[in-house]
This record gives sequence, C-alpha cells and structure tokens, in this order.
Amino acid sequence: MKYLVMVQGSQADYAAMSGGSSGGSPAWSKKDMQEMFAFMESINNDLAESGEMVDANGLVEPARTRAVLAGPDGRPVITDSPYGETEVQLAGYWVLDCESLERVTEIAARVARCPQPEGAPVHPVLIRPIDDGEPAAGPE
Repeated sequence: MKYLVMVQGSQADYAAMSGGSSGGSPAWSKKDMQEMFAFMESINNDLAESGEMVDANGLVEPARTRAVLAGPDGRPVITDSPYGETEVQLAGYWVLDCESLERVTEIAARVARCPQPEGAPVHPVLIRPIDDGEPAAGPE
C-alpha cells in the first residue's frame, strides 16, 4: 500500500531555519541545519535502498503559497500567501510503498526524531493512505 507521510511547519519555522528567531521558534544555526539535512538524507537513503521510496520533497515556505478558488461567477479568485504567521502547513512529504501501516508508522516515528534546536515547536508527522481505487474493507 502507498502512504503519504507529511511533515509540517509554519512561516515562523521557515524564518527560524533561515537564522531569525520568530513566533516562538528559536533561530537555527548552520550546524542545526546541517544536522537536520544529514538526518533526512539518511532516512531518504535507507528508504531508497529498501525500495519503499516512491517520491519525497521538501516544500518552500508557506508565504510563497498561492490559493486558487472558483469565484461566485466561476472565474478564479487567486490569493498569494493566504496563511498567517503561525498557521501550520505542509513542509515536506514522502510517498512510500510499505507492506503495512505498522511499517510506515515506524518510519514516521523515525522522522519525528529529526534533530532541531532546543525550544523549537514540535509538529506531528502525519500518515495518510493513498487511495488505490479499491473499496475500503468494512466491518463484517
């Protein structure tokens, strides 16, 4: 089964990772960033080696987001950077092909141990099964 494993962050988190203390998130040092990238690279390498990695990417800061909605007249309504400073958003993801929910949960638990500066906000790692088009098994 394929799963989407998501990490989250706020605009303040991205600002902190760029070296500025912001919104309760302490400034990250160059060493903090290097440790985080090395940690993530290790996970990515292990997942590629095991054959479970389908895709993975980090995303740019929420301030560079664009939202597109259909207006009342059907024309698009476009909003740049629609999120507030503390609004938590998707920061990166993996698409994984794992044997079980237990296995992908092990991976998410490893991701959750990513090093970060003391006092940095902790966000959950989310797991969502990807719909494969098969009917969901219900109670018998």
